[in-house]
Amino acid sequence: MTSGEASGAECPYCESTDTVREHPKGPSLCRSMHYCNECQQPFEKFE
Repeated sequence: MTSGEASGAECPYCESTDTVREHPKGPSLCRSMHYCNECQQPFEKFE
């Protein structure tokens, strides 16, 4: 199980919204890192 805050962002792999935000800031200020609890894949979300 991963620790992070629920984000509700849609996973680009399985389209689930059961996701958490792992890191509020990604490599740049407009990107954040998320993790999908359904397919267990990390992904970036552009703000």
